[in-house]
Amino acid sequence: MRSHQNASAEILGKLRAICLLLPEATEQRAWVGTRWCVRNRNFAHVVPIDDGWPPSYAKAASSRGPITIATFRVCPQDHDALRAIGHPFFVPPWWPDIAGLVIDGATDWTELAELITDSFRLLAPKKVRRDGSLDEHVGST
Repeated sequence: MRSHQNASAEILGKLRAICLLLPEATEQRAWVGTRWCVRNRNFAHVVPIDDGWPPSYAKAASSRGPITIATFRVCPQDHDALRAIGHPFFVPPWWPDIAGLVIDGATDWTELAELITDSFRLLAPKKVRRDGSLDEHVGST
């Protein structure tokens, strides 16, 4: 079994700047990569893919790597839209409300921040979304 791999420091830094501004967001080491949760609900996950590993992510992203991907939760309408757009987006088969994005030099970080914030909104309890005005927390992303 391969040792824990993580995304580059640059990518992790950008994702932390997005995710950890959200109320009650926590960062956790995942079985591969890093994930961000709100009350133990995973709203964002970053995974490096290299030499076809991890295989489920490599297959979903249609790449043996080396690449880095982010996954997040989406509503059914966005799920279908992202599937239709195709690269850099992809839709893994293992969960009906997850979509992903290949992170590269062309990544639109504003768009990714919006997708991650929407993912957070889908999973965060109403009280967390209301407390401290979520829009204040994400206004600068």
